[in-house]
Amino acid sequence: MGISGFFGKRNISKLKVYLDFPDEIYAGEEFPLKIIVQNEKRFLPSFLIKVIIDKKEVLIPYIANNSKSEKELLFLFENRGINKVSEIFYCSVFPFNFFIRCLSSKESYEKVVFPKPIKCIYIEEKEGKKKKEKEGKIRSFEGEIGGLKEYTVGEPLKYVHWKAYAKTGELYIKELYTQGEKPVVIDFEKIKTKNIEKKLSCITYLIINFYKNKTPVGLKIGKKVFKPDLSYGHKLSMLKELALYV
Repeated sequence: MGISGFFGKRNISKLKVYLDFPDEIYAGEEFPLKIIVQNEKRFLPSFLIKVIIDKKEVLIPYIANNSKSEKELLFLFENRGINKVSEIFYCSVFPFNFFIRCLSSKESYEKVVFPKPIKCIYIEEKEGKKKKEKEGKIRSFEGEIGGLKEYTVGEPLKYVHWKAYAKTGELYIKELYTQGEKPVVIDFEKIKTKNIEKKLSCITYLIINFYKNKTPVGLKIGKKVFKPDLSYGHKLSMLKELALYV
């Protein structure tokens, strides 16, 4: 018993447990949570370390001295907004399986969880009160003018913007888009549902979908306006705004 107690306590001593979360976490959807256990003992390894987080557990069979080991488990948060993980335990039955010895980690985490994406269709209002679904994401030389860019040799002259040339003396070519690739600004108030959670989930889905199709997307929500962009940081900023909406 004495030997079991001595080695059992040494086995779980000088361990640190860290969690590594992905950038995108959505309510009600499982995600891979990386668990990192650092063994800070100079000479002794650790065996059979079980990490327990919110009734979910993962077993790490062996961690060498002055080393670390990583495992992943599927984890989820039920609700959008700020979620906390503060109860992290690590246990072991080493060496003789007589007792389970546990310690708690001092680390705690707060993560912003985005609304759960729910598939919906975005209807863009057009002039004359006509509405059209956003679809088709291919840039082409047919469609509406999306902007102007400097002319480069080899591009068709029929797409030169001659009015701009008359004003500036510089050659510019029209950037034309098919319906759907032009930048989009999603207006929170114009999503047709009274259920706030469904509205947030719908907008989350739309943002993800527009990014997949390389369509610059922005968001108007309350007094905040996010201009259309395709950068990853911009996407996370909009999703965070939706996650923290009250």
